[in-house]
Amino acid sequence: MIPVPGFEGRRIAVFGLGRSGLTAARALKAGGALPVLWDDSVSSRMQAEAEGFAVEDLTVADWSGFAALVLSPGAPLTHPKPHWTVEKAKAAGVEVIGDIELFARAIAALPEGERPRVVAITGTNGKSTTTALIGWVLKQAGLTVHVGGNIGIGVLALPAPKKGAVYVIEVSSYQLDLTTRFAPDVAILTNISPDHLDRHGDMAGYVKAKARIFQNLPGGGAGAIIGIDEAEGAELAAGLKARGATVDRVSVRTPLDDAHGLYAIGTKLYYNAPERVALADLASARSLPGQHNAQNAAFALSTAIDLGVPTEVAVQGLLSFPGLAHRMEEVGRLGKVRFVNDSKATNADAARQALASYERSFWIAGGRAKAGGIDDLEDLFPRVVEAFLIGEAAGPFAARLGETPHRISGDMATAVQQAYEAAAATGREEVVLLSPAAASFDQYPDFEARGEAFRAAVLALGASPASAS
Repeated sequence: MIPVPGFEGRRIAVFGLGRSGLTAARALKAGGALPVLWDDSVSSRMQAEAEGFAVEDLTVADWSGFAALVLSPGAPLTHPKPHWTVEKAKAAGVEVIGDIELFARAIAALPEGERPRVVAITGTNGKSTTTALIGWVLKQAGLTVHVGGNIGIGVLALPAPKKGAVYVIEVSSYQLDLTTRFAPDVAILTNISPDHLDRHGDMAGYVKAKARIFQNLPGGGAGAIIGIDEAEGAELAAGLKARGATVDRVSVRTPLDDAHGLYAIGTKLYYNAPERVALADLASARSLPGQHNAQNAAFALSTAIDLGVPTEVAVQGLLSFPGLAHRMEEVGRLGKVRFVNDSKATNADAARQALASYERSFWIAGGRAKAGGIDDLEDLFPRVVEAFLIGEAAGPFAARLGETPHRISGDMATAVQQAYEAAAATGREEVVLLSPAAASFDQYPDFEARGEAFRAAVLALGASPASAS
């Protein structure tokens, strides 16, 4: 745990008692604060009381007595309208912050020579794989590394900071919206495409939230690594450079002829500084297929180089990466059929990365559709041998697929069974790909549960687990 100082003896309102909320309360208490907790869920309040926390109804509390509100990232800060706790906090002049901001303040409170380094990653797609990949590469280089945030362990539940350690933190737009002093040593923006617009109002609001990762970079912006294959990323990179920042650009579409950074051509990674230097060939990296993983690898290499890891050591670590659960994860094989779990693809742009990685696939898709559904994937429909549709989006996705072979399977087990039978019938090496292009909340609590349901259905067929293949 990372104790949070600066609030000793002061009452801090904590709303939302999921993973990040309870962890924040524990860290605040360890730092000497007096957290006061509330949640709409009775069971969550009971758990907090069982741990000895003060639980008070914040709807009737005296907000003038609070030093801050720690808000769950699941509660809206601005859109579609501010959460009622936000309105009460603002009316009382109480600052609204989140767990990433508490982490930032805990790090800043340390003497400068004792602070660990912090790498922060955000973006619409690829941030979890990039986070895990960076953590893996740095660990293989012998560094003390702690990985968490929006991936895996809540940031405040990570080990207490020590000199020489590196924290590799995934941060969402919701979390960034609740920061003011967060100042990572290396800040990464993987890419930007429309997502979570209901929570940010519009695309401009979403981009603004993502850009907050760069607001307090040391040295006026040194340590920024930005994917520039979308206009928004290119504009952010140009804006930071105009303010005197050192920016490493990453591209998988265009050679960087006049800029520092990394880019990919096929499976090969190059560094431009400003002359071209070949760094790595990902052809042998089984866990990093596709153009999107070349982008993730470029971010990891750029980060490792920035942190002083020898290039050859970083490349060796990169090529040994075992992969990330639920993101292009091969979970099993039955005969000539491979099963790939890409449950984390909760929007069309993420599913595009998976579909584009295979010349042919038997595609399992559906769930709770996001704006635009699968409209933007039409150019990849010819790669789909047949689609098997689940969840609320099954009907709309079927209509959009048109002449592309498809059937409405309804649930995961049925989709896996039907997809396997269709794939096996070809007698060829085939891929059954779960890449839903939709949220999971119609049938599952999160994408992890959806991915595990896929894995269970695959193994129930008699498939050999990937580790045994």
